[in-house]
Amino acid sequence: MLIRIIAEKCTGCQLCLRPCPYGGVEMVGKVAVLNENCTYCGACVPACKSDAIEVVERQPGASEAARYRGVWVIAEHDNGMLKGGTVELLGEGRKLAEELQVPLEGVILGDGIKPLAEEMVHYGADKVYMADHPVLSRYRTGPYTDIICGLTNKKLPEIILVSATAQGRDLAPRVAARLGAGLTADCTGLEIDPEKRLLVQTRPAFGGNLMATILCPEARPQMSTVRPNVMKKAQLDPSRKGEIEVIPVGLDERGVATKILEVIRQEEGDEVNLLDAKVIVSGGRGLGKPENFSVIRELAKVLGAGVGASRATVDAGWIPAYHQVGQTGKTVQPKLYIACGISGAVQHLAGMSAAETIIAINKDPNAPIFDVATYGIVGDLFEVVPALTEKLKELLA
Repeated sequence: MLIRIIAEKCTGCQLCLRPCPYGGVEMVGKVAVLNENCTYCGACVPACKSDAIEVVERQPGASEAARYRGVWVIAEHDNGMLKGGTVELLGEGRKLAEELQVPLEGVILGDGIKPLAEEMVHYGADKVYMADHPVLSRYRTGPYTDIICGLTNKKLPEIILVSATAQGRDLAPRVAARLGAGLTADCTGLEIDPEKRLLVQTRPAFGGNLMATILCPEARPQMSTVRPNVMKKAQLDPSRKGEIEVIPVGLDERGVATKILEVIRQEEGDEVNLLDAKVIVSGGRGLGKPENFSVIRELAKVLGAGVGASRATVDAGWIPAYHQVGQTGKTVQPKLYIACGISGAVQHLAGMSAAETIIAINKDPNAPIFDVATYGIVGDLFEVVPALTEKLKELLA
């Protein structure tokens, strides 16, 4: 993407100066001009009210695409910690980078994040680009997109990996659209085609009934969002060395369109985040009615487990959507997954089949859930689960 200022249309209002994070626009007389700091990030375009800034879409040809090198991981963090999906991407990115014989580089935005940048190096990044500014303390689409697009235009990575979380699913499409890049969403597998030097991206399609393989032969960078909890996490090596490059950004809170008034956590009290849970107890249609989730919650409380649910129970309004496990919910990888009254539709299996141990409780001996279960109990969950809960109370007392 290229940007051109049409001098004849410029009114000298200076509205385009404030949103630019790189100081790439300045006034010469009464006309805005792009200077050597411009990265073509596009932040100035929506700010112009007189249509004086023109975007020129441009796809790299084969020879220009060869200039793109390197694998990037866009970091996500919360409460001073890297998200698990980011650590997984650093592990997967390391493998891709080694096969391509290019560096693995991380990008992290935030406020007071140098320790996290160093941690990314310890997890395998050769280099980390860090934009540290108070305006970036919490994720907002606008400034994050502007900075990442500008940095991409300057550094030219060939692959960008983003975790398929709520934040990643918001950020990656915006960046891809701005750059004119190809984006494959919700990937569960990544490989390199060594002959064509292409990223082979695998994702579920048609409701999880088949797996699609997607290539992006022309547009650069190649972009993927990757489901958390499907890749192996990188191993922390505190002795590992790497470079941290500080990206100087000039941001003005007044130039950001959105304001964060309050952060409300969906999961409160004694609820356990499913993505972090070592044990999950899930309920399905076999519970019969929403009140019967109390049986699931009681067992989960004894085990210190997260409470999961099938899509059918969420669609029925029995339990909030953030409990949903499956193709359109969360992908989990606990040490123990207990499925109660869940038949085992392929969409649900896509979200939990990577669990180390699966225990299925269902009165239908032909339920598909038993095909993936480590242990199966054919019986009425209203008899089995309370009995199991009471026995565990005795053993753990």
